[in-house]
Amino acid sequence: MNTTTIFRNLHRQPGQPLVLANIWDAGSARLVESLGAKAIATTSAGVAWSLGYPDGNQLPFDKLAHVVRGIVDAVRVPVTIDVEGGYADDPAAVVERLKPVIHAGIAGINIEDGADAPSVLARKIEALKQSTTSVGLDLFVNVRTDVYLRNLSPDEEKVSETLRRATIYRLAGADGLFVPGIVDARQIREVASGTELPLNVMSFPGLPGLPELASFDVRRLSAGSAIFQVLWQHLAQLVQRFHTEGDSRVFASDSMGYGQLQALFGARL
Repeated sequence: MNTTTIFRNLHRQPGQPLVLANIWDAGSARLVESLGAKAIATTSAGVAWSLGYPDGNQLPFDKLAHVVRGIVDAVRVPVTIDVEGGYADDPAAVVERLKPVIHAGIAGINIEDGADAPSVLARKIEALKQSTTSVGLDLFVNVRTDVYLRNLSPDEEKVSETLRRATIYRLAGADGLFVPGIVDARQIREVASGTELPLNVMSFPGLPGLPELASFDVRRLSAGSAIFQVLWQHLAQLVQRFHTEGDSRVFASDSMGYGQLQALFGARL
């Protein structure tokens, strides 16, 4: 069974959402896998920030491709990559740009509509599906709609607009629907029941817990950039303390041992 088939099946388990603690490099991927992850997913923000670039299609694509190859080599579970808007407006250019990533052995991608009209993303989905199918590749295309995240419609119309876009994207060949920013239980239920696509939501203040999301038929829960942001806040505090106090005792607790990390990464050799 190939990794994409495994990945698809992880979205077909009612009552058991696929939980993805989004990562940003090979090391974080290996750690998350060692903790029992069934699949690995990147955060575009985390990848960009870890390489010193802002999020939002600013990362040079060759750097992303290099990171993706390292992640795929580091783990055995399926890998899905956040490609933002595809790094181009023209569908043919999106296909060409993403070839190095798609052919690296990934199971899926996340691609988003942002502020563009749904028809723009639909054409990208169609082009990606035609391109991968023509060479015998199966790619799980999880489509992110920013209706909630970017407040693209009035509150009372957000569910209907999300479902309208979901239909457009499904007909174009999408395999999943990602709706970051949705937190209201009633609205989550309405979206989940109103589309044939498995619903993916993102960790966000006010989001119901995993048991509730499972009961709403949510099939995937993503951390987004939250884990990276928490870690960097701790890093900033640690460095500030060290700069101020110059005391090595600031490193004495809450750290993984050298041997433990060596064993973690030695396991891939």
